[in-house]
Amino acid sequence: MSKIDVLKGHATNIRKNIVKMVTEAKSGHPGGSLSSVEIATAIYFTQMNIDENNLTSNQRDRFVLSKGHASPLLYAVLAEKGFLEETELATFRKLNSRLQGHPSMRKLPGVDMSTGSLGQGISTAVGMALSNKYHKLPYRVYTLLGDGECQEGEVWEAAMAAAHYKLDNLLAFVDNNGLQIDGKISDVMNPSPIDEKFKAFGWNVITLEDGNDLASVIEACEEAKTVKGKPTVVVAKTVKGKGVSFMENQAGWHGVAPSAQQCQDALKELEGNK
Repeated sequence: MSKIDVLKGHATNIRKNIVKMVTEAKSGHPGGSLSSVEIATAIYFTQMNIDENNLTSNQRDRFVLSKGHASPLLYAVLAEKGFLEETELATFRKLNSRLQGHPSMRKLPGVDMSTGSLGQGISTAVGMALSNKYHKLPYRVYTLLGDGECQEGEVWEAAMAAAHYKLDNLLAFVDNNGLQIDGKISDVMNPSPIDEKFKAFGWNVITLEDGNDLASVIEACEEAKTVKGKPTVVVAKTVKGKGVSFMENQAGWHGVAPSAQQCQDALKELEGNK
């Protein structure tokens, strides 16, 4: 089995657990969690130096889920890495669970930043990268934003600071699925062209026409490592609800849980896509 096939297997398992988590909780955000699976899979399984022995250490790479409502994605990835039991995923959004609706670094080892208020995630990622630069530490910082999140002014303050401090140890991904809770981003408050905006702020910009292609995402990560003197952003065109046909490109699945039957239909489809 090839490396890409192994990664695709991880991605399928992550998608299945996202669907099961949100269904069990009867709430959550499946659409934007599913669209980002290949990005998170590539980061956690091919890039980050993270394992069960360094979860609580600051001597490793960091990941900040700036679009914190996509917490099912992060929890499913951590389970796939073996950092928590898969059975715990069933407690998502339940009372006293470690798996909050938005990730909390106080609750769960492996969560590098508590996020939820959009724009703050990339801001803290910039702070982490700046700290590593100041202390001459070799660790990289990864962050994942939503395209709707790029309507937040704080994103662009962070972008300006990252370029000013030449944070070439920072790699940001924008999950550019074109949809947010209220519909198309172009109708709500158009942040496009996102790539040109980051370029104007002084970032190295990589655009991916298919951000759900693992090989392309990995290639972008490797390319970013070669860039010196500026941060890199990957603006990745993705499909909201990717992998579940009745969710794909539907804004209505931004924050709605599937029914039990819809969950079974989705799991059957995902199993067939292996």
